[in-house]
Order: sequence, then structure tokens, then C-alpha cells
Amino acid sequence: MLKILGIVLIAFVLQKFSGAFVERFVRKLVAPDHFLSREAEKKREDTLIQILGGSLRILILVMATLMVLQELGIAIRPLLAAAGIAGLAFGFGGQYLIRDIISGLFIILENQYRVGDVVCFDSTCGLVEDISLRMTSLRDLDGTVHHVPHGEIKKVSNLSKYYARINLNIGVAYSSDLEKVIAVVNQVGKELAQDPQWKESITKPPQFLRVDDFADSAIIIKILGETKPIKQWDVAGELRMRLKIAFDREGIEIPFPQRVIHQATS
Repeated sequence: MLKILGIVLIAFVLQKFSGAFVERFVRKLVAPDHFLSREAEKKREDTLIQILGGSLRILILVMATLMVLQELGIAIRPLLAAAGIAGLAFGFGGQYLIRDIISGLFIILENQYRVGDVVCFDSTCGLVEDISLRMTSLRDLDGTVHHVPHGEIKKVSNLSKYYARINLNIGVAYSSDLEKVIAVVNQVGKELAQDPQWKESITKPPQFLRVDDFADSAIIIKILGETKPIKQWDVAGELRMRLKIAFDREGIEIPFPQRVIHQATS
């Protein structure tokens, strides 16, 4: 009985300190990616810590269970043999599980995304809340959590790796003075980038890029800027609000769709 208590106690201690051990191991040994910011590098390390820590805790639990069974006089060799046969049978029937795990290993090793990133898997998009070897959990803007098996992922679009971009198309009336429009857009972008509330999120001020299209009712201009990861939507919303206020103040019209109707005369 004392041996069993000792095994349980040691397993408990190992479970408790395994997380700290894995964290120190990953922080020291994972080679940094010089293309990543410190925040992005931390996300990558946290993802590896979460996966390796969970795997180590499961291993400790399995080993402790086998040792306790052996101390209780239960022969574990037949159990291991049966587990091997069951594993073989399960392998034939668990092709999808194996595929999920292999795909998960490549996702982690290639650093395709991390916990805290915003990603899209085909039409499913959201914030990565959890990654295991088998699946990834995403939470979308509605708060819905999507559990996506790694084997089902055909394409990954990471919206928050390295940096993000503001890419706005805005229509102005054909009667507008384009030089004035460009000056107003650039001034608003510059002021936004210098605002103490927003300057930490913006790495390149939003500026006029080009006339993108001649639409039916408006000249479409493209505005481009760069932000830190996941900040693009907040910055773009603030930019839209400031542009609307500035356009109203300067008399620049954002037109409604227009149609010219010709009436036949008899």
C-alpha cells in the first residue's frame, strides 16, 4: 500500500511540475524566428507548451496507472499485449484519427498558426483558442466555437502573422477634386497614426494608394496601411469614422448609387 501511495504521490508531483518544466524547456530550446515580433514568438511558444504539456501529463498518468496495477498484483503484460492488438485493430479503423494527428504535427512544426491567431479554414474563421494534436478550436465573432479536425483542413489563411494590413476601397463623387481628396485622406491617416491611443497599433500610416476603379456612381480610391497583428479591424473602423467626419467637413461627397433614366417622347 505504501508503494502505491508513493507512486500516486510522485505522479501528482510530476503532474504539478511538468508544466513548469515544459515551459522552461520550450522557452530555452525553441529557436527564435527573426521574422516574428516578441509577441508573436510568445504565441508560438505558448502553443508548443500547451501541446507538449498535455501530452506529458497523459504519459505520466498512463505510466502511474500501469505501475499501480502491477503493485495490486494485476499482470500488465497481457494488458499491454491486448492494448497492442487493440491498437493495431484501431489503426485500421482509425485512419481519420491518424490523419488528423499527422496533419496536426505538421501544423505545429511548420508554425502555420498559434493560439491567439485569427485564421480561416475555407469558410470557417475565428480566433484560435486551443490546438491539440487532433483538432483546432476557433471562436468566431458571434461567440460560436468551431472544432475543426486537422485532417479536414485543406487551406489555412492566417490573418494575424507577422503584420496585418488595412485595405479600404472608398467611393467619392465624380465631381470631387481628387487632389483635395488625396490630401484629406493622407492627413487623416497621418493624424490617426500619431494619435496616442492608436500609434502603438499602427506600423505604417494609412495613405492613398491609387484610383482603383471608375464605378457607376463613384470614383473608387484605395487606401492602404499596416498594423500590428489582429489590430487591422479596430484601426480600419476608426479610420472609416474619421474619414466620414473629414469628408463632411471638407464637402467631399460619398455618393449613393445613381441611375439616369431616359424617357422616350412620342
